[in-house]
Amino acid sequence: MSGGSGGGSSAPGRFADYFVICGLDTETGLEPDELSALCQYIQASKTRDGASRFISSATEGENFEQTPLRRTFKSKVLARYPENVEWNPFDQDAVGMLCMPKGLAFKTQADSREPQFHSFIITREDGSRTFGFSLTFFEEVTSKQICSAMQTLYHMHNAEYDILHTPPTNDKDSCSSTGDCNGTSVSKLQRFNSYDISRDTLYVSKCICLITPMSFMKACKKVLEQLHQAVTSPQPPPLPLESYIYNILYEVPLPPAGRSLKFSGVYGPIICQRPSTSELPLFDFPVKEVFELLGVENVVQLFTCALLEFQILLYSQHYQRLMTVAETITALMFPFQWQHVYVPILPASLLHFLDAPVPYLMGLHSNGMDDRSKLELPQEANLCFVDVDNHFIELPEDLPQFPNKLEFIQEVSEILMAFGIPPEGNLHCSESASKMKSLRACDLVSDKRNGNIAGSPLNSYELLKENETIARLQALVKRTGVSLEKLEVREETSSKKDLKIQCDEEEFKIYQLNIQIREVFANRFTQMFADYEVFVIQPSQDKESWFTNREQMQNFDKASFLSDQPEPYLPFLSRFLETQMFASFIDNKIMCHDDDDKDPVLRVFDSRVDKIRLLNVRTPTLRTSMYQKCTTIDEAEKSIELRLAKIDHTAVHPHLLDMKIGQGKYELGFFPRLQSDVLSTGPASNKWTKRNAPAQWRRKDRQKQHTEHLRLDNDQREHLDFSMSELQLQLCLDWDQHDWPFMPSIKSVSEHYLKYIQEARNLGSTIRQPKLSNLSPSVIAQTNWKFVEGLLKECRNKTKRMLVEKMGREAVELGHGEVNITGVEENTLIASLCDLLERIWSHGLQVKQGKSALWSHLLHYLENRQRKTTSGSFSTSGILLDSERRKSDTSPAMSPLRISLVQDMRHIQNISEIKTDVGKARAWVRLSMEKKLLSRHLKQLLSDHELTKKLYKRYAFLRCDDEKEQFLYHLLSFNAVDYFCFTNVFTTILIPYHILIVPSKKLGGSMFTANPWICISGELGETGVLQVPRNILEMTFECQNLGKLTTVQIGHDNSGLYAKWLVEYVMVRNEITGHTYKFPCGRWLGKGMDDGSLERILVGELLTSHTEADERQCRTPPLQQSPSMIRRFVTISPNNKPKLNTGQIQEAIGEAVNGIVKHFHKPEKERGSLTLLLCGESGLVSALEQVFQHGFKSPRLFKNVFIWDFLEKAQTYYETLEQNEMVPEENWQTRARNFCRFITAINNTPRNIGKDGKFQMLVCLGARDHLLHHWIALLADCPITAQMYEDVALIKDHTLVNSLIRVLQTLQEFNITLEASLVKGIDI
Repeated sequence: MSGGSGGGSSAPGRFADYFVICGLDTETGLEPDELSALCQYIQASKTRDGASRFISSATEGENFEQTPLRRTFKSKVLARYPENVEWNPFDQDAVGMLCMPKGLAFKTQADSREPQFHSFIITREDGSRTFGFSLTFFEEVTSKQICSAMQTLYHMHNAEYDILHTPPTNDKDSCSSTGDCNGTSVSKLQRFNSYDISRDTLYVSKCICLITPMSFMKACKKVLEQLHQAVTSPQPPPLPLESYIYNILYEVPLPPAGRSLKFSGVYGPIICQRPSTSELPLFDFPVKEVFELLGVENVVQLFTCALLEFQILLYSQHYQRLMTVAETITALMFPFQWQHVYVPILPASLLHFLDAPVPYLMGLHSNGMDDRSKLELPQEANLCFVDVDNHFIELPEDLPQFPNKLEFIQEVSEILMAFGIPPEGNLHCSESASKMKSLRACDLVSDKRNGNIAGSPLNSYELLKENETIARLQALVKRTGVSLEKLEVREETSSKKDLKIQCDEEEFKIYQLNIQIREVFANRFTQMFADYEVFVIQPSQDKESWFTNREQMQNFDKASFLSDQPEPYLPFLSRFLETQMFASFIDNKIMCHDDDDKDPVLRVFDSRVDKIRLLNVRTPTLRTSMYQKCTTIDEAEKSIELRLAKIDHTAVHPHLLDMKIGQGKYELGFFPRLQSDVLSTGPASNKWTKRNAPAQWRRKDRQKQHTEHLRLDNDQREHLDFSMSELQLQLCLDWDQHDWPFMPSIKSVSEHYLKYIQEARNLGSTIRQPKLSNLSPSVIAQTNWKFVEGLLKECRNKTKRMLVEKMGREAVELGHGEVNITGVEENTLIASLCDLLERIWSHGLQVKQGKSALWSHLLHYLENRQRKTTSGSFSTSGILLDSERRKSDTSPAMSPLRISLVQDMRHIQNISEIKTDVGKARAWVRLSMEKKLLSRHLKQLLSDHELTKKLYKRYAFLRCDDEKEQFLYHLLSFNAVDYFCFTNVFTTILIPYHILIVPSKKLGGSMFTANPWICISGELGETGVLQVPRNILEMTFECQNLGKLTTVQIGHDNSGLYAKWLVEYVMVRNEITGHTYKFPCGRWLGKGMDDGSLERILVGELLTSHTEADERQCRTPPLQQSPSMIRRFVTISPNNKPKLNTGQIQEAIGEAVNGIVKHFHKPEKERGSLTLLLCGESGLVSALEQVFQHGFKSPRLFKNVFIWDFLEKAQTYYETLEQNEMVPEENWQTRARNFCRFITAINNTPRNIGKDGKFQMLVCLGARDHLLHHWIALLADCPITAQMYEDVALIKDHTLVNSLIRVLQTLQEFNITLEASLVKGIDI
């Protein structure tokens, strides 16, 4: 390791850190890949448990069906130059795995041996990245031992094969299925293709690789291809290979930000350019390929899944395709960054990582033989599966649409078509071209899961005309005047005639298409989040303490932001604001107040947002759903064009090195062992020589470039891992040491910035990245332990967030008054809780059954219970009564609803609208939350330890007892708040309701002879009149979900001898959710009794359940509501309400009106019941009743006088006044006429609602039509008032009446809509 540091600590401005050679180590010979052993184990355990676990063919082990040429053998890192560099320590395991992810491959002269290029990423656990580019080619095996070892393996294989496949003579059906027969015939063929040492030449794969700090993919590919060409072309290269490799390692610098660089390969110049700090970050993969492989609709769907942090699995035969799709999707997210596990190429030995219960973006290599159906994945409830080669994408359920999706797709399609790429993708570049020919067009169109399918071998347009997505697209595109039939590439906007571009035409096209597509995607976010800064909540305390309490802090005012957004955006945005990537983005914003220490991605984004805001001052389009096209394309293209036309820097040319005589020779077709003595150390001085660049760069330029590096290279999202020496080196890229006075301040800026950002990144995700090391049980155990901890932490944060939102505490703290959670946001939070539960239930699952692991577990539990029931050993522990009634409580009540996990499952199974397992699991979670039983049900589900052991591996979250207990405890906290997440979502389902009518026992309820009826209304509808069988006071009926219940109308037909009925109260219970409503009455129904009413409208309230009391035994008895008083029949008159003084009455009016005002100030989706505010216990009707009862002259003994009597007298007075034409003024006349019209209409209604019922109806209609304050003024001046009220009455006090009128006038601005039950039979 003497010269290991490769030119000392001041070298990180280099283009490449390592040159690596991997391949067959002839000294250790043929070692089967450890993976093979794993595979055999998996195969064996499959047959043992019947568990078709994990991956089908990605794990081809050393099974005997596999001929030795097709088996995988271990590859080794044969050499690396230099040995090590301190700023990027060499990770041998990771490089070995990713250079040759499937190990060594052997071929004979009969096989095709084209070299294959692929790139890869090594992401360290802290999120920093290194890029690798490798070229794999085949070399002839010269070692005799290896050739004879292969021959021996073939002899063994054939012998084993014969033993295994000699069919018994008497058994004709030895092949159990056609599949097996096919398998054997293939193996026979393979056997004849076998290797014969005397006649065949054996070739083995080898790979050369560059490890670089930045992703210049095109340049690295050219370097490697030219090196390979040098060893395969008949003429030796101009210089020894060492010269070129030394040059790329030590003499080619990274191009500075905003500059281009030219350096020499073996056969020609190579150019790379890097965007400036004000442009979109570096991205060097061809976007074109992704759109050709998937089509624009699929890309947008995949992009949406990535933004919402679903698990994403890419599947392809080509490593480079996996890498291109993954890098493109993450690059298009600008300014957001993927925060979770990111492994675009998953080495075969890390397949256990697909079990990860966290969001991930992974790429899985397919062998091209197996289709999707053979692929067993641990969890699919939240998985987006992308079969890259076959133009196919499988989406998770409930994926919200990306805002303005159609217009967005149209804008992207126009760009693609200008470059000659059909928007639906090019099927000729995907594997399925041949398969597609056999598919009928109608099959394709009916495939709902697939975003879109194209069939370019068949006439793609004919085929696609039937596909509705493409039809919509075509219609949109036609409007823009572009013909889809004959595409013509648009005239290039750039003045190509003046500028001579240094790279070839094709490469320039790739640059152009890349930047155009990226600008369109970036523009979506600048439009969507143009005013995001307004909603960032800056911490009031210093950064240290803010950081310590980061998890408790809200960093973004989500409710206010969403309330400003167009309705169609909400499903997507409300979920996106909950993601880790959005939280990190806002954290970054909070951490970097001033521009100096602002993260470069943020700086670029903020400058774009500022431009949009300036534009919008002139043309306000913010907060509308009007689609704004991208306007920054030309400017971005111009920058690239200028860099490519005038190359800023040229690196030193390769030159002869100081090598010993005889070194540097090479043999045609073999990549040589290089001379490590010349390659292990770089040049002594650190000055890069440039030819055509100015001698000194301006200081400002350096500062600019330096700050970009401070961000630790946004191109790689390396926030963290650069050492200070790297910063210094980048600064002194081309200037002398005396230029350094500003260094210390930079260091301090970077240190505090990095510390926070590093911690912020690690906060939300306990495990960021799998360690690419060889598979060992301890590594797997450690990884899984991290997952368990991560899941628990996520559960804690989620429950806390949901409770805080629900209780509105934080909103009040932020000064927003009583802001409640919006319906959209509540749904989002509950959906994300369902996702978390699915991930927990998928972790460590033994056998995958169905798409929802949680529902599958519930079904197993149900099956077990049924088995126990039939065998008679059923215990009642699963069924508990809702609340133990007290012995002393003799009042009639409903029989309590049983608490039963099984019963709740059956309810869900009976809902025909829910078709999928994932949907059923979500509905069950919603129901359990509404019933406040989620924690209890899950505890019961997990109490069946035998079942849990059978379904889950030892390391699974659900088998870690302490964590499981804490998890259930967190869920228990949901019982503190009321959710209606089941009732409000499943609005069309049938629900059984149970009714109990409680008449007064004392007053001969049993003698009642009339036929009663009842009608129940809720926020979503009403039942219509239901006849109640006589003397039956309890009944159950089924009807469509009524939502939260508001009123009950109850009455009878006045038939029979004793048609008088005193009803104490009515109770109604939703038999699925258990919500019970009580509707107090306490009044008579009957002619000549009370106010002579035959029907009453009762307003109800939801009773709180006592299940929480069951969860924790409480020492003090629970508080009980006092029973509603039955008024004695002698003093039934409403006059016997407790008398209030004028101050109390005014307060009651104020409270009632205030309640209505608040109601209308809430967003529509959050409003409660207006009926309760009008007619409830302290509603407007009750308050006005107190006004009119104050100072009412008491009637003679045994005669009741009602407010309605007074109002009727007033009506008569005004009518006679008008007949005598003694009307004071026109305004007054209109009011009087209105008043009389309403009183008459109410009196003429066919309903028998009694005098108090009529008063209630008058108040409701007056509130609706904004007439109450007019009527109060009218009545205050009426002579009838003088007759019927005492002098102290409120209605006679002008000051009090005026203040009452002012209060009632505040209701004028609201549009009050009355529930149908309140105004039935009135058509005013």
